[in-house]
Amino acid sequence: MVSEPTVADATNRIYESLQADNADIDVHIATLRAALTRAGLKEAVFDPARLVQNNRSGRKLMQAYFRQRGVTVKFAAS
Repeated sequence: MVSEPTVADATNRIYESLQADNADIDVHIATLRAALTRAGLKEAVFDPARLVQNNRSGRKLMQAYFRQRGVTVKFAAS
């Protein structure tokens, strides 16, 4: 039996995808959205220190891109 990925698993895959020049990012966002729904959560929390572009414009671009795909992104306080 294959288990569904958790929010943490999906978030880690997104970090890996961002490091790999956004490879399969849309697939990983869809997986994250499904995991958030199963967990009853409304938003995904990312660690800005793990982002490729950890500046204001990079974070805003990420939020906008994910929002278009149905995922609200927040960033953990550093």
